[in-house]
Amino acid sequence: MSHFWFQSFDRPRHWQWSLVRTYRVISSASVDLIWQKIVDLADVSWHPLLTSTNAPYGLVVKPGLIYKAVMRLVPFPIRIFVERVRPGEFLSIRIIAIPGLEERVTYQIESSVCGTYISYSVLLRGWLSPLFWSLTRKYAARVADLLAQAAESESDQSGSNQVSSVKNTGFDF
Repeated sequence: MSHFWFQSFDRPRHWQWSLVRTYRVISSASVDLIWQKIVDLADVSWHPLLTSTNAPYGLVVKPGLIYKAVMRLVPFPIRIFVERVRPGEFLSIRIIAIPGLEERVTYQIESSVCGTYISYSVLLRGWLSPLFWSLTRKYAARVADLLAQAAESESDQSGSNQVSSVKNTGFDF
């Protein structure tokens, strides 16, 4: 009996730091346009943390997909693993950068009467998460906002192209 009691204290204790943060914005862009921005893995120009990826244009996002990306803060490549996908609604990815840090990012899109809600959630685990969070917090806070701005500017450009094409049809009465 005493052997069992001591066995529980002999196990090494691992300190796990965990942080969860969710950012939410509302956008006037459509769900489809925002979803296209999220799943276009080759174009991350709107993302404040990523510089580029090795994903080809037109790649369909599906669970199990692994691709590389380069962060703006650190010059070495990281691997991104797509965990779950619900087209038009939800994307969950895991970022594998360095030992001692696990990052899971989720994008969720919801349509409402007021517009389209974009939720960006970050989950950090590991003993390096406090250090990593202190470096990336201000950039992570802007991801959802910059995604909404990029989608809205694209919808404005496509909307202005449609208006100009209607004006040039010659049916001015």
